This record gives sequence, structure tokens and C-alpha cells, in this order.
Amino acid sequence: MADNLIKIAYLYEDLMNTYGDSGDVKILSFLLKREGYDTQVDNISLGDKFNAFDYDFVFFGGGQDFEQTVVAKDLPRHKDTLKEYINDDNPMLCICGGYQLMGSYYKTNSGTTIKGLDIFPLHTVFKSDKRMIGDTKYMTEWGEVTAFENHSGQTYFDNTDMLHPLGDMIEGYGNNPQDHEEGLRYRNFIGSYSHGPLLKNVNVANAVVKMIIERHNERLSQNDKVAE
Repeated sequence: MADNLIKIAYLYEDLMNTYGDSGDVKILSFLLKREGYDTQVDNISLGDKFNAFDYDFVFFGGGQDFEQTVVAKDLPRHKDTLKEYINDDNPMLCICGGYQLMGSYYKTNSGTTIKGLDIFPLHTVFKSDKRMIGDTKYMTEWGEVTAFENHSGQTYFDNTDMLHPLGDMIEGYGNNPQDHEEGLRYRNFIGSYSHGPLLKNVNVANAVVKMIIERHNERLSQNDKVAE
């Protein structure tokens, strides 16, 4: 394995890629190249084998209700590896539908409940009378973020002691109209409703790149110990 090769897993790229979310991965690849790294992006789709610990970064984009339903049937195979990966402080970014599926469930407009991975104590409910669409602005630990949101799913934290938002809303809706909070920040996991893509905000992108490089160096060190 080349020491300068960063491995990125893109979960269900062929199904979950709404509003140009693949741009997040392209931006990371560009910034990593500037730091002297090559990138390998693997599409992990229906039926594919997947071990999160083989990667330096995991990305999961957004999708419509139909695609989410399809993905939700395949996704449980990866619950254990993703949960362990996240709780081991490894970097992962989930946008919109991908973010929703990391929670316990997503209730659709028809009343159907799409079961999530239940990695995080949060749930999402589709509310047709309140589509949250437009430009957003919020404050994160890395500074201000501007993006675009377009969702009717409203996400609520079921354990506010464990979960903390990615940012506090300045403009727009974020997770839901009541809480004035955007996304989720847990260890090195980021969940967000921000399209545009999110990582056009260089302050956030640089923070994620730092996480990825740290993970990469740790993975190399672990592999060296195994080889000894």
C-alpha cells in the first residue's frame, strides 16, 4: 500500500447523490492532492462487501425516499463496522438522507417507516406542510458556514446529552424549525442537511482533511505493527 494513498468509501454513490453531494468527495480529493496525497474512491453499493476500517474516510450522500428505501434494506449489513469505525474516532460525513439513515427511523409522507441503523439516538419525520428549502447560514466550531438545504424531513435528537449539533442556525431551518440547530457533530462524525456542497466551505473542508490525514497515518502505523 502506498504511503500517500488515501482511501475513501462512498456509500451507495449510484443511489445517494442528490444536489451534487459528490462534490464533497471531489473537493476532498483536490485538497488532499494539494497536501501530496493520491485518492482512491470506492463506490460501496448494493450487495458489496465493506469494512470501514479499510478506509481513511467514509462518505454517505443524500437521496429521495425511493432510493432511501432501497438502500435501507441493504444498509444493516454494515451497521457493526460503521458503528465501530465512528466510535473509534474515525472521520465520516453524511449528508441529508445518509444522515437520516444513521438514526433510528425515517417516517415518510405516506406514513411508511424506513428503519435506520440506529447508531445515533435521533429520528426523522417527513412533514409535507413544511418544506425546508433555501440558503442557510450557521455557526460551527470552525466558523461560519453557508450552504443550501432542500428537505421535508425534520430530524430530532432523542438524547441531547449524547448528541450535539454541527452548528447553530443564523439563517434557514437546519434539523427542524423548532431547535434552530443544524446537523450532528459526534466525535469525528458529521451529519448535515447542507448541500451546495457543504465542503465548498473551506474552513470545514480543511478540518475534515486534517481528520482524514490523521486517520491515514494511524492506519499505516497499525498495518506496520501487524506486519512486524
